Amino acid sequence: MSFRVGEIYNRTKDIHSVYNGQRRSGIITPADAPVIFLISGEEGHEHGYVDRWRPDGVFEYFGQGQEGPMEMKSGNRAIVESWKSGEAIHLFTSVIGGLRYEGEMVYDRHHIRRAPDTKNRMRDAIVFELRRVGDVADHIEGVDPIVPNEEIDLEELRVRAYEAAEPTPERAPESRSVFARSLAVRDYVLARAKGECEHCRRNGPFKRPDGTFYIECHHVHRLSDGGPDSPRNVIGVCPNCHRHAHFAADRKEFNQLLIDDLRRVERRRRPKRKTPKFSELHLAAAS
Repeated sequence: MSFRVGEIYNRTKDIHSVYNGQRRSGIITPADAPVIFLISGEEGHEHGYVDRWRPDGVFEYFGQGQEGPMEMKSGNRAIVESWKSGEAIHLFTSVIGGLRYEGEMVYDRHHIRRAPDTKNRMRDAIVFELRRVGDVADHIEGVDPIVPNEEIDLEELRVRAYEAAEPTPERAPESRSVFARSLAVRDYVLARAKGECEHCRRNGPFKRPDGTFYIECHHVHRLSDGGPDSPRNVIGVCPNCHRHAHFAADRKEFNQLLIDDLRRVERRRRPKRKTPKFSELHLAAAS
């Protein structure tokens, strides 16, 4: 089912009857669909939740847990791991008449805030910082991709991408912004494609200023592009194949073809050597 930003939906009819999932929770994680639904509303204030949009475009969403300190488990953990699992996050706000759809979001990071629980006792609350998928896509499109050369090769970009998408236990996922993670994955996928669509095998329709053919990234396990993901889930395609994957009548069947193509072009093992550091210039562009 496709949701449109600003439209009103019925929780029972449009979410649970289609996807199932927890019926009393603000974080809904259906077992049989790669999606997470977040419900934000005034009723959460009685449990100490104060969700809000920040001026910088970030939506602060309070995690699960009505009494005592919030713990990183269940729905809370699902949000943090969404960038690795490929699960799309859809945000709704409770309004008169139902739920207003706010859009598909990407987990950026989280922080701990002191806030009252449902019994008005102060506790540590987890506050997730979410960004719209489109904002991330627009940002990374404004930063030129890294092109392999004598100083940086494809394998190094591959290591960076996997380490950004699947951080080691010593480096918490929130320590690197969604922009930097997305840039790392995008740079590797475009370098892997070498200006050639990884499905139709044609060159991109035109050249970038650096002389490489223009190719786009498609997330085969996401409803929209732009969010961070593993290189295992991202394929480089020409604009024509990209639009085909999103809008054609046979888009589901076509996307399966892309998944098969991706399995052929991307080795499934994770690089073992330690991640090289990003250049200061490239990381600065992502901040």
